[in-house]
Amino acid sequence: MAETTGTGLPKGFRGAEQGWPELHRIPHPPRRLPLLGDVLGADRRRPLQDSMRFARELGPVFRRRAFGKEFVFVWGARYVADLADETRFAKHVGLGVANLRPVAGDGLFTAYNHEPNWQLAHDVLAPGFGREAMEGYHGMMLAVAERLTDHWDRQLAAGRTVDAPGDMTRLTLETIARTGFGHDFGSFERDRPHPFVTAMVGTLSHAQRLNSVPGPLAPLLLRAAIRRNAADMAYLDRTVDALVAARRRTGGGEGDLLDRMLATAHPVTGERLSAENVRRQVITFLVAGHETTSGALSFALYYLARHPEVAARARAEVDRVWGDTARPRYDEVAKLRHVRRVLDESLRLWPTAPAFAREARQDTVLAGEHPMRRGAWALVLTPMLHREPEVWGEDAERFDPDRFEAAAVRARPPHTFKPFGTGARACIGRQFALHEATLVLGLLLRRYDLRIDPAYRLSVAERLTLMPEGLRLRLERRRPAAGPAGAAPGAARDEARASEARPAPGSAPTPGRGAAEGSAPPPGDSPGTDARCPAAGTQVPVTAPDGSGSGGRCPVRRAGD
Repeated sequence: MAETTGTGLPKGFRGAEQGWPELHRIPHPPRRLPLLGDVLGADRRRPLQDSMRFARELGPVFRRRAFGKEFVFVWGARYVADLADETRFAKHVGLGVANLRPVAGDGLFTAYNHEPNWQLAHDVLAPGFGREAMEGYHGMMLAVAERLTDHWDRQLAAGRTVDAPGDMTRLTLETIARTGFGHDFGSFERDRPHPFVTAMVGTLSHAQRLNSVPGPLAPLLLRAAIRRNAADMAYLDRTVDALVAARRRTGGGEGDLLDRMLATAHPVTGERLSAENVRRQVITFLVAGHETTSGALSFALYYLARHPEVAARARAEVDRVWGDTARPRYDEVAKLRHVRRVLDESLRLWPTAPAFAREARQDTVLAGEHPMRRGAWALVLTPMLHREPEVWGEDAERFDPDRFEAAAVRARPPHTFKPFGTGARACIGRQFALHEATLVLGLLLRRYDLRIDPAYRLSVAERLTLMPEGLRLRLERRRPAAGPAGAAPGAARDEARASEARPAPGSAPTPGRGAAEGSAPPPGDSPGTDARCPAAGTQVPVTAPDGSGSGGRCPVRRAGD
């Protein structure tokens, strides 16, 4: 049984000053202060968007200095393609992600490359994202989505707008909890976010906040925040421990992620996950398995509401493909090609895991230009990669789902669309997230017309991940043009959901929130790494971003419109 390892930095780690021999050749912001670095005009609440601003000014490779340390940022397509070479580069765990190790340990997302539990857990859990497992999750995804539509129906009947990011967070937390761990947080029965969400946001925000304070000064300057973070971490641990203990007592959950963690041995070595690592993996999946998917859905809903012509086209596809089917089958979700393109285009403009870091496995030269020593690393700014004019055109800031039609996808160079990270440590749950998000968008499109306040302007909140801030939607119940495709599902739906919506045997009661319940998520944080999910790549046959389907190009607007 592999044990959880320490938190020390891996051998070979180098800061930019030591790792980039020709660092002086890389541009930096013009107004630097001694010791403090590039802090003039910096936006501490939105450091990712701050870095995007510098990227536009300084070019595809640049550096920033803060509190005596240099950081190298990369976004040009040919440089990112070079960093994606797995023979020369690997995932780097740094910045805010490393700050999550006190709570996530050597879980799939935060493990260093040399730690044995990463490979062990990946090999044990990867079958949990294969096709057979995904088909098993589909009915539970539907049941949770129907709880969302019930909630939205109540808001509509009361004449209220809906909090799109808040409700997407409820949805995705319940989905990963139900499908992965047989647990029900009761999020839709609560007026306020579940304490687990409050604690999660607190830990993410604290991890990011640590980047803005010199390490030695953090205990002095962040004393109260450190106490709140300790309470948040303790609550997450208590919640997960109760969930695991209930499963050990009662069993159940055959084939879900928790069952695999507790009962499955490595197919080659026979090793099993330790109790401590099971805790870290459960926290990793509960956090990463819902936080980024909720952001992806929220941005997609924003763009659908802002672009009614795109929504009409996607809705017509849903009506055509699903017809009068109240509860679409697993394989019918992948047929929503235009809905998937809407999702992909939303992820292009605002990938909710907005950055990932890569480190050199050996001494090398990046794209034939910049020498790097072993252990040197760079942070890839994914939103800027996705706006590279040479790849995406001069209108790269515009929202246009047809960029993901099949011919357009084939014409683009590889490694230019990276919402899930890259390489062996890319998101293990990406197909889970894409299936869930496409299903939910299809269900919402055929049930509601989405309206947005014309005065609303997109504001992006940062907490390692990205989320549209203050997004509220007004709903209008659809009048189906033909058949019951837009009508409320009837008795068949209600009968089917009765056995799926509630937790399976072994679901634990959520422990009391205690001191952490009052910890409020402070706004804003910085680029995280491949935070969308834990780790590596499992190939699952789900819809590729091809463009099958027809229709003219939709009118487009700027991303922030």
